[in-house]
Amino acid sequence: MSHRSPISPGHSWYEATSGPRADYPALDADLSVDVAIVGGGFTGLSAAAHLAKAGVNVALIEAHRFGDGASGRNGGQLGTGQRAWAEELEAELGFTRAKALFDLAEEAKAHLLDFAAANGIEIDYRPGQMSVVHKKRYLDDYRRHADIMRERFAYPHLSFMDAGETRERLGSDRYFGGVRDTGTGHIHPLKLVIGTARTAAEAGALLFENSPATGIVSEGGMVRIATARGTVSARKCLLATNAYGGDLEPTSAAHVMPIGSFIGATAPLGDDSPVLPGGEAVDDSRFVVRYFRKSSDGRLLFGGREIYAPGEDKAIETHIRRQIAELYPALRDVEITHAWGGYVGITMPRKPFVREVMPNVIAAGGYSGHGVMLSNFTGKLYAETVCGNRDRLKLLEELKIPPFPGGRFLRPALMFLALNWYALRDRI
Repeated sequence: MSHRSPISPGHSWYEATSGPRADYPALDADLSVDVAIVGGGFTGLSAAAHLAKAGVNVALIEAHRFGDGASGRNGGQLGTGQRAWAEELEAELGFTRAKALFDLAEEAKAHLLDFAAANGIEIDYRPGQMSVVHKKRYLDDYRRHADIMRERFAYPHLSFMDAGETRERLGSDRYFGGVRDTGTGHIHPLKLVIGTARTAAEAGALLFENSPATGIVSEGGMVRIATARGTVSARKCLLATNAYGGDLEPTSAAHVMPIGSFIGATAPLGDDSPVLPGGEAVDDSRFVVRYFRKSSDGRLLFGGREIYAPGEDKAIETHIRRQIAELYPALRDVEITHAWGGYVGITMPRKPFVREVMPNVIAAGGYSGHGVMLSNFTGKLYAETVCGNRDRLKLLEELKIPPFPGGRFLRPALMFLALNWYALRDRI
């Protein structure tokens, strides 16, 4: 039986291919634990697994099923570094902090793969990623970026591609160049969610699905989270709802904005398809980014259409097929076997939002489309904090993340106008 959130439309290819998926009970009692976690995506489940392995008594509640939000429905690309390029962070924060943030993200990448291997989680990892340029005027920036990464940030895996190499590696002539990253790759995200939940449960974490939090209070050194049929009391709490927090906690809601992103999966393209012959994942230079890759069974998984207001999109398949046809005209009539969406949490500067939002309550989210590795690692860093070392989490806590303008009621309308303006700029 599906308990999928109504704001995560469509049945994903990940759901169809993830294999056995355990059901966890709904909370139906009052619990007292050391740490409470709200949100059963990458951040929350990772924190639960690491805390339980460290012997901490932890309980996690999720409003729907684990992975029904962004963690189980995303593009599956790991990326490199933070969402902002390392040289952009250096210009803002200085080299020392920029390098520390880059190194943290590289550790996050390695940790994700090591965690999966150590815990027997098959995540269908495939190496390689390309970031490609849809306007010629961006080419020099991408060429410099590859040089800076190699020479200044000691990352040798990035190389610049001219138009010819880009055309060969994509099987499309719609881009002018870009960079190829052999030090990263892409995964099946829902398999990671399912495996992390299993790992947390086996370590002793108490996991509850279909248990939406209805309120949170922190007073007298204790945090209490209410649900419809029970309460969790704890000394510390992690809010890991990201784009799905609603009005549960106002500070994180003011800093993390949900935007909808949608993906389609084609029928298998066949072994003779010229599309992505090397199997790399791709993202492009649009503000409303297009991202795509081939699945383990040869399908094109293509994401690219975003919306900036709540509500279920009714025409995912039509829009995704049109975008596919722009890059691959031969696929204009390709069968779309699965089409789905979900909400990504973004912040104004596209950096993670990690902050103590009330006494003993830390919120984490706003990974801005770069969350597959960062969210999992942030969960680990939160576990480190509970166990006495907050130094590494502070690298993210100290990032300056302003709230979105407009307050609770005007913010969605203002963001709709602003972000669609950027979408228009992508076309001119």
